[in-house]
Formats: sequence, structure tokens, C-alpha cells
Amino acid sequence: MNLFFINGFIALGFIGVQGRFTLSGLLVGFALGYMALWITRPLYGESRYFQRVPKTARLLGYFLVELVLSNLRVLWDVVTPGHISRPGIVGIPLSAESDLEILLVANLISLTPGTLSIDLSEDRRTLFVHVMFLDDPERFRKSIKDGLERRVLEVTR
Repeated sequence: MNLFFINGFIALGFIGVQGRFTLSGLLVGFALGYMALWITRPLYGESRYFQRVPKTARLLGYFLVELVLSNLRVLWDVVTPGHISRPGIVGIPLSAESDLEILLVANLISLTPGTLSIDLSEDRRTLFVHVMFLDDPERFRKSIKDGLERRVLEVTR
């Protein structure tokens, strides 16, 4: 059985023992289940699960920080009298190849305020993104390649 599902069952069992379903209880149960599975990992043989969970947590943490920062930037632009936005469209060359990788990169970009994935080239090598605050196109490309896309590829590959 897949270790993720075992970990999920442990988390559900943990909140079942608590008697109430809460997100924090589910997260604590998942963390406890992960630790229990990690301690007993020699029983399961080689598994990438124990590398993927921390990488997924890092991707989630990175995305949440970017989400807060971009929300603050958009908020500042809305509440100040002058507009600081400099919109533009940037083509980002992708290292992502599979449908899942491209989907995750494009959707995480679109979920961040101030950016929107608008198109994918015919050869699936370039993602076009509308950016609300485009100071330097090359710096924006580098931030996506070295930040979001790299972390997505760490999780999916």
C-alpha cells in the first residue's frame, strides 16, 4: 500500500481518537504518522516518500511566503493614491515537461496575486505570464525558474 495513504489513515485515526475533526488535528496527525513511518522505514524498503514530503512542505512554505508578499504588494498599490504597477507579459522558458509539472507551475503562478498564466506555447516550452509589477523581465524569469519551478520539479521528479 502507498505510504501516503497509510500516513493519511494514521492522521484520520489520530483525529478520530480526539473526537473532533479539525485541520490542525489532521496536520498534527499527519506529522505524527510521518514520524512513525520514518522510524519504521526499514520495513518498507526504498521509498521516495520520505524525500517528497519535506520537499512538498518546502514548496508549500515557499508558495505561502510568495502569496503573502504579493498580496501586500497588490494591497499597497490599491491603498496608495498613485499606481506603482507596471504591467507586462513575460515568456518563461520551462524545464517542466509533463502535464502535471506544467499544470502546477502555471496554476501556482496564477494563484499568486499580480501574476496570471495566460498561454503555453505550441511546443510546450514557454509559459506566457501577465505580471502586474514588471520591473525587470529577466529578474522575474529567474525568480520563477529558480524559485517556483525548481521546487515543483523537486516534488514531481
